[in-house]
Amino acid sequence: MLRVLAKSLVLKEIRPETREALNAMCRAKCVSAGQVVLHEDEPTNFIGFVLSGILRMEKTLTDGRRHIVGLLVAGDMFGRVFDGPLEFSIEAATDVEFCSFPRAAFEALLTRSPDLERAVLLNIINELDRAREWMIILSNQKVVGRVSGFLLLMCSRFRGVGHVLLKPGTGGIEVTIPISRIDLAHLLGTRPESISRALHSLSDQRYIDILEPDRILIRDVEALARAADEDELEIVATLKDLLSARRIDR
Repeated sequence: MLRVLAKSLVLKEIRPETREALNAMCRAKCVSAGQVVLHEDEPTNFIGFVLSGILRMEKTLTDGRRHIVGLLVAGDMFGRVFDGPLEFSIEAATDVEFCSFPRAAFEALLTRSPDLERAVLLNIINELDRAREWMIILSNQKVVGRVSGFLLLMCSRFRGVGHVLLKPGTGGIEVTIPISRIDLAHLLGTRPESISRALHSLSDQRYIDILEPDRILIRDVEALARAADEDELEIVATLKDLLSARRIDR
């Protein structure tokens, strides 16, 4: 199980003795796409760390509609430490493997292990950073801008994660969208047909190529950033570097 724990980006820097204690209480679990892992408004009895696959966080609105408020990928922690029930449900967007730790035992270890406390704190800070990034994307009134921002952010957020492919391709950077078109629409606050129109609009402008419904070739990083009304995303510079390296190699 130590090999499993080593996959977690949050836990990889903890001390060996803390790792051994976590190993003693860790249980690896697998869930299929569509399965609920934690229910909204119910107390959580375990803390989880995603090992592979993608979880979606869903919130039920007062009118009964469901909205995806975020995605969890390999290395992310979920569950509430020293707190009440979740304000959203957690469901598998793809087949998922995760580590499960009994909440009471995890909290007890946390109180006596500064290294684990630091890891959990860093995870919370990362969550806040991601929330700010999503706020930037969702504040765009145009669906095409939200889709553009999602494509750029996905390249940094999900780089190297199981179901996501980010690599230099012929004429650009090829990425694979890891969730369904319906999930993407819920995440960006629109409808699936609007997502399709936005992607085709970006394709018509030669910012991207649609290789397959879930495979996109980013051709013009700067134009995509302008469409997103955000040219300061860190991934813009990263993609430029990848494109430059590709041109040098050819």
